[in-house]
Amino acid sequence: MAAPVQRLSSRFNSVLNKTNWGAAAISSTKYNNKPRTYFTYSPEIAQPLQREPKWTTAEEAVKCIKSGDTVFLSGAAATPIQLAKAMTDYGKSAGLKGVTVCHMHTEGDAPYTNEDCAGIFRSMSFFMAANVRKGVAEGRSDAIPIFLSEIPLLFTRKIVKPDVAMIQVSPPDEHGFCSLGTSVDCVRAACSNSKIIIAHVNKYMPRTFGDAAIHSSHFDYAVQHDVPLPNGHHTGKPPSEAETQIGKNIGENLVEDGATLQLGIGSIPDAVLAALSNHKDLGIHSEMFAGGVIDLVKKGAITNNNKTLHKGKIISSFLIGPKELYDFVDNNPFIEMKVVDYTNNRTIISQHPKMTAINSCIEVDLTGQVVSDSIGTRMFSGFGGQVDFIRGAAEGFDGKGKPIIALQSINPKTKDTKIVPIIKPGAGVVTTRGHVHYVVTEFGIAQLFGKTLRQRAYALIQIAHPDHRQALEKAAFERLKVMPSP
Repeated sequence: MAAPVQRLSSRFNSVLNKTNWGAAAISSTKYNNKPRTYFTYSPEIAQPLQREPKWTTAEEAVKCIKSGDTVFLSGAAATPIQLAKAMTDYGKSAGLKGVTVCHMHTEGDAPYTNEDCAGIFRSMSFFMAANVRKGVAEGRSDAIPIFLSEIPLLFTRKIVKPDVAMIQVSPPDEHGFCSLGTSVDCVRAACSNSKIIIAHVNKYMPRTFGDAAIHSSHFDYAVQHDVPLPNGHHTGKPPSEAETQIGKNIGENLVEDGATLQLGIGSIPDAVLAALSNHKDLGIHSEMFAGGVIDLVKKGAITNNNKTLHKGKIISSFLIGPKELYDFVDNNPFIEMKVVDYTNNRTIISQHPKMTAINSCIEVDLTGQVVSDSIGTRMFSGFGGQVDFIRGAAEGFDGKGKPIIALQSINPKTKDTKIVPIIKPGAGVVTTRGHVHYVVTEFGIAQLFGKTLRQRAYALIQIAHPDHRQALEKAAFERLKVMPSP
């Protein structure tokens, strides 16, 4: 195995600052007593280098991790589950201490967050999944509140300095290029700023286009392990009656022909997609999308023909879903995977025609404050791309963008209202009352933009569950000292 790539190291930068070398001079220099070329120093992970990875086992590859290191894990369907397990086992057997494991939403078990790993590993989530909530709640793990669009800045600004990046890729082609497949998001920034890259090479990882290319010469270790990608709880559960009605309310009243859509995964986005089969020339520009998009492409409802950017292309940053979704995106030039600081850039979002952003939440208070990442003081998920797209749609260049918050009127299990007089103590506001334009439940649509507090309260009470409207009206009067009215 060649020496680890020194990706624009501080040592090399200091040399460049003191000299006026060109590429030819750099090519002839020696670095750490080994021949180096200009390209060896490139942080661009699609640039081929004159080196080969060491093909080995997961158990051997993770032995490069040391106490005090920061390890990055790619997420969603590209979570390197086998590498994470090998890392956990090695950390315990080798007596490692103080290893930080940073990541977005990951799939599968997260054994490094278990009680027996306290002091060995500490998870740090940029967006929490269910597998780390217990660790965060019990103080063994951390969460960073951050907009999805700004996660790559953690690496480029050296706020988070990964020593090791563990990722999952497709097998190399005849030119040595692999694909990041289902997760481009912040992976490129993490890899470009990591000292060592360990790649789980998986024939089931689809080869995607856009920003997904990574050359195998950037891998320090490569582990061949073929295993189907996860879908788990993200598929197979049909929308409830209430969710189906929410989908109809949005699809029939707020989504126009020619609109560009952002929507995630889950029952409500699936219900919205199911209500759009008679629409025309829809486009997709979203940090992620679900399997329901496939049917709309086949029916001709999604063409992307009206988009001002990437006309004719679906743009996304990461994916998770059923096997049909992975088969759909594999080697398909109709889909381009982009870095998340591009997909979620407000200026990029706002240029799309009739940009319609559909996001869900945990609760909304009577003034329009939206809680999405926490239940009281208990952290639940993260900011994700909600604010990026809510604001990008509101700033649409054509003035026709629609920022939408969608939620069921009550918690299906507890029957508690999700439109509340005040947010739960300790809960965090993700989308402010100033950001909100539309709130949708199964009982209708509340248009809040430009409305006073009493008008907002009135509109939200009208779409609350009938069993809770009287109590909400009383609470609104006590809070605002005036009756809610249109």
